[in-house]
Amino acid sequence: MRKSSFAFSLALLLAAASVSSAQTTPASNQNPGSPATGPRRGGGRPMTFEDMMHMKRLGDTAVSPDGKWLAYGVSTVHLDQNKNTTELWLQKISGGAAQKLAVAQPGDSGLQFAPDGHSVLFLSSREGGQQVWLADFDPASGVASNPRKLTTIATEADNALWSPDGHSIVFTSFVYPDCPAITDADFSTGNACNAERDKAAAASPVKAQIFTHLLYRHWNHFTGPKRSHLFLVTVATGAARDLTPGNPHDVPPFSLDGGGCGCSFAPDSKELAYTDNPDPVPALSTSPRIYTVDLTNPAAKPVQVSTSAGGNFSPAYSPDGKYLAWRSQLRPGYESDKFRLVLYDRTAKTITNLLPNFDRWVDEFAWGSLNSYALFLVAGNHGKEQVFGDDLDASTRMPGSHLWQLTDEGNFGSLLPMADGRKVLAAQMTVSSPGEVVAFDASVVGHVMDDTVTVWRKGAPKPEVLGTQHISTAYALTHLNDALLAQLDLPTMQSFWFTAADGAKLQGFVIPPPGYDPAKKYPVKFLIHGGPQGAWGDSWSYRWNAELFAANGYVVVMINPRGSTGYGQTIVDGVNGDWGGKPFSDLMLGLDYAESHYPFIDKSRECALGASYGGYMADWILGHTHRFRCIVSHDGMFNPESAFGSTEELWFNTWEFKGHPWDYYGRPDQDNPFRKWSPALAAKNFKTPTLVIHNQLDYRLDVSEGFQLFTTLQLLHVPSEMLYFPDEGHFVLKPQNARLWYKTVNDWVDQWTAVPRDVAQGKTN
Repeated sequence: MRKSSFAFSLALLLAAASVSSAQTTPASNQNPGSPATGPRRGGGRPMTFEDMMHMKRLGDTAVSPDGKWLAYGVSTVHLDQNKNTTELWLQKISGGAAQKLAVAQPGDSGLQFAPDGHSVLFLSSREGGQQVWLADFDPASGVASNPRKLTTIATEADNALWSPDGHSIVFTSFVYPDCPAITDADFSTGNACNAERDKAAAASPVKAQIFTHLLYRHWNHFTGPKRSHLFLVTVATGAARDLTPGNPHDVPPFSLDGGGCGCSFAPDSKELAYTDNPDPVPALSTSPRIYTVDLTNPAAKPVQVSTSAGGNFSPAYSPDGKYLAWRSQLRPGYESDKFRLVLYDRTAKTITNLLPNFDRWVDEFAWGSLNSYALFLVAGNHGKEQVFGDDLDASTRMPGSHLWQLTDEGNFGSLLPMADGRKVLAAQMTVSSPGEVVAFDASVVGHVMDDTVTVWRKGAPKPEVLGTQHISTAYALTHLNDALLAQLDLPTMQSFWFTAADGAKLQGFVIPPPGYDPAKKYPVKFLIHGGPQGAWGDSWSYRWNAELFAANGYVVVMINPRGSTGYGQTIVDGVNGDWGGKPFSDLMLGLDYAESHYPFIDKSRECALGASYGGYMADWILGHTHRFRCIVSHDGMFNPESAFGSTEELWFNTWEFKGHPWDYYGRPDQDNPFRKWSPALAAKNFKTPTLVIHNQLDYRLDVSEGFQLFTTLQLLHVPSEMLYFPDEGHFVLKPQNARLWYKTVNDWVDQWTAVPRDVAQGKTN
């Protein structure tokens, strides 16, 4: 049930509402040295859903080659129209007011600077389907002009990427693999075939499909006959060719790794590395591989360079072209195996694990712009997404000698190392502030994950102790929501550690309600994260916003149990085959600890809420404890046996439940993970009032799981309601649907925390 990407940008994509006229410019002319965003506690009012929808959402970011200009997308939601729009903005990194990109229109996205800095590309649908557009750019003034469409492919273009020499661009498009391949020499034939097939499908009154393989649907859509292919377009002529002609797979894969083209140009622009998964049954495979292709020879065949049996993602060449790095996993079939950082020597054709002793996932990495021996990476650690640097080993002349920590507070991502090697730009969010672009000094380094951080500056004779608060001082470049955030009371999140039943050290978080009185007691919203390989922490969210849950007078408690990321792979693996075991115990012990150490918690008025795996755990709690006044189960797995037959990512259930349901037929339930950990089989114990939420387009956990739970609750006469969205998938994304979701959830919790537990669970009848 884990959302298959930890790419930072995914946390920023949800819709937002427009802000007041005082905030129509998304970045101010504040001093660029002003402090970065971070946990804040104001004396203002509690946040409302409308406040959250009024916040500007940071999108894609880019930096000009000369390091003078920052470009970024900003999304705004129009709640009354139930839609969002994106605009492209530009500002000087040295300071000054932001300005809209003159050639862009609302809805344009994906802006990138050409390597020479004198033109830009962006994606636009202004003339119908989305295509790659170009415009001239003046680096001195920041003025863009002369917009022109580059691609004319009938199946639209996405995920565009400049070649280092600026002569070509790679992009993706969903095409019919059995149509003639689009080539430089014969663009029209393949283009016409795809256009005619799309037109015929749209016009046909018969919408039936014939399935001949798995994966026939994924997340919220049916896959159909089209597949994503990589294309190379020549900037001077607009001629394009399919780099993966006839490939029956999605390139990049559908994806376990996030957005983008999953590809990278060699510095000489003569070779492309990309990600493909050739396994014949993608519903069972988590093993994309890295390939390279010679771009100078149209007849060249791809060459596989990765060797790991697990997943391989995010290839990126070193600036000198000697190396190709990517994120790699060892174990096939396990989407939550440790993401390592490996290095491929293009001459020796050898692969090295750069960080064999680093027991965290490498969620993202980027080469230092001019330094082939420095890498920057993002890794989850103790509820944060922190930035680390991997510097040069003087003896081997390759990265991997030691790791140093650059940031501490908040969640970072979308790394943009500057050409001078001294500064890194990134997107940063915290639990109390949505994403902003920040910059920090890359010359300050520190020991990894020490409680007291000892840092040194490159070339300095000895290290210095800076303490635990800040390793590198990040400062904000954008100020999208400062005015609105200043009006709000967003309580500071507090962290605690506790000991699990088997001695493992685990972490939890508490957010008190705005304006709380420590002498008073407040009801609790106990949030359970999804995944199960996920984590709560210092991160903003628009779907499950912890500050918003606290805003109407609640203490929010969040525990990272077994399965959580950011604490080492042993903790991650601790949930495999044990869904209702140690994780359930961890959650209950973590809540026990919070109750005993935070006197403002009213442990007699608590409600448990979870989605995805959190929804499964909410269902499990329903049958295994009566400590809660109410439960909210969103898109949860109620019956693992039926869920196995209706999901699409079959590798997930096969791994987590150690096989297939039929592998255990005839064996006792205690030896069958599908039944041992089935919430459905504990239905006789259901008493707690439960709100069930499920969505028709959720193909990860089919809506039938929600219907089964609600039917069971109703037949058992347990107080229950079901909120059903016919137009949403695994997540509730449409603005007005999100408003209804928050209202329904909060009303349910208010209703049942206001009455005694005995009344809530029907014991007085």
